[in-house]
Amino acid sequence: MNIRAPTRLAVGRVRFYGQHHGEVNCSAFSPDGRTLLTASDDGCVYVWGTKSGRLLWRLTGHRGPVKSCCFSPDGRLIASSSSDHSIRLWDVARFKCLHVLKGHQRSVETVSFSPDSKQLASGGWDKRAIVWEVQATGSWDSTVHIWDLRVSTPAVSYHNLEGHTGNISCLCYSASGLLASGSWDKTICVWKPTTNNLPLQLKGHTIWVNSLAFSPDELKLASAGYSRTVKVWDCLTGKCLETLKGMLDVAHACIFTPDGKLLVSGAADVTR
Repeated sequence: MNIRAPTRLAVGRVRFYGQHHGEVNCSAFSPDGRTLLTASDDGCVYVWGTKSGRLLWRLTGHRGPVKSCCFSPDGRLIASSSSDHSIRLWDVARFKCLHVLKGHQRSVETVSFSPDSKQLASGGWDKRAIVWEVQATGSWDSTVHIWDLRVSTPAVSYHNLEGHTGNISCLCYSASGLLASGSWDKTICVWKPTTNNLPLQLKGHTIWVNSLAFSPDELKLASAGYSRTVKVWDCLTGKCLETLKGMLDVAHACIFTPDGKLLVSGAADVTR
């Protein structure tokens, strides 16, 4: 397996983005890299010009801290989630709110678009994972739901993916549309959301899973537990291929490089 740690981290000029009135919980670049989103405890999503550092828009509407934000891969939509139990979809062309998605009973901590931008996944502190059609979602009631956003008021789920017994803490799509979910029950489920099929359930972490990443070829899945280890799994057999150690503190995130040859992890000890 050709996974190795990078020997050097290139650091360019540092740019600071101000004007927030609360802690910054999340940031995300647009697909073309020209725009940066930041989500703040002040209840707003800020839209910045990457090169200029200028504030272009401030998206308001949430009634609580904004916990997560992201662009759709096609660059046409922005999703934001909040402790006000809602998700908002924004039109990038007009920076107008298109939908307010309500289905969670507690804070919505994470949102993620599918590669084709047609589904949005959200996860929250109610143990529910919800998959909204136009995009997919994860949550804290140990289930995944799929919702239709093509109607004006989405209200009823048409897929309920059950497999976890604990809060759903992270979600990740593969390039072909597989959905991986990590949970406080220490397991990882890999779903085919459109068929309600659970091909794999991965067990091996000794503490809850807080980050997931598919390799570009979808043959491997990396997972970071709330521990000092990262695991790499075979997506065909479900076998754990590697348990990577070496961090001095909790591993918060992991991601493959675009060519799939490197795996990068981030930890609370500020190492990578």
